[in-house]
Amino acid sequence: MRSMVEYFRDLPCYRLTLACGDSVLIALQGAQVLSWVSQGRERLFLSPNNKFDGHTPIRGGVPICFPQFNQRGPLPRHGFVRTMDWEAQDRVESPNIAFQDFSCVTQTHTLVHWEYHFEAQFRVEIEPGQLNLTLRVVNNDANMFQFSGALHTYLAVDDIALTQLHGLEGLPEWDAVEDVHSIAPESLHFDGEFDRVYYAGDNALHLQDGSSLLQIAQSPSWAHTVVWNPGPEKSAQLPDLPDDGFAHMLCVEAAQVFETVHLEPQEEWEGWQRLRVVS
Repeated sequence: MRSMVEYFRDLPCYRLTLACGDSVLIALQGAQVLSWVSQGRERLFLSPNNKFDGHTPIRGGVPICFPQFNQRGPLPRHGFVRTMDWEAQDRVESPNIAFQDFSCVTQTHTLVHWEYHFEAQFRVEIEPGQLNLTLRVVNNDANMFQFSGALHTYLAVDDIALTQLHGLEGLPEWDAVEDVHSIAPESLHFDGEFDRVYYAGDNALHLQDGSSLLQIAQSPSWAHTVVWNPGPEKSAQLPDLPDDGFAHMLCVEAAQVFETVHLEPQEEWEGWQRLRVVS
């Protein structure tokens, strides 16, 4: 098993590789996972239209959204840590399990947007057929602060029209495209722009992509699950996404959207997402 620092499109990255051949690549920009290969298949979508200039948000992989989800507040869209340079911390390696820790803290430019002192820690861990992602937030300020956010995971699919997501049935659902509240059906199908927020349930989700089945689980500390696909029209409007990019991706996000997390001074919060290859 090996772990190494390398450059991907001029971005400094860390790679972990298991004896079975599974690997994960993480950029220091945003501590963003760019690639997860398991059982010989790339499991994450990464847009080829990204600038990879070290400061523009990267579309694809697993962006960390903090301390704000999307534009639900006064901060930059999806917060600012996804464009910050994180520091690599502890690493553990063995043939069948490996992890790499990253951290970022308050900087002068973050105080311009958000007056609080914080530390964010992120652990990327792989086992054969499994990717574990854990975000920890520490309040280092003298005052309480609140935040929203997400692990904005872009999953790779062969054909979105033939993709189904199971496990959300019966849960409260908000369709952001139509601004309609309803209850989630037995399975989700995708034939156009899809942007919905669900109150997270207890069961793991299953993404059916042809013969491939991927299990998606999240910690109860995330109140919501977001499912997003831009569809053909919006995909064509996004400069960092190919016109047909929508057909090969589906975002399934562990998220905090409607209600913010409140952290008192020196308190910590932790949220995780786990991806496991079933078949």
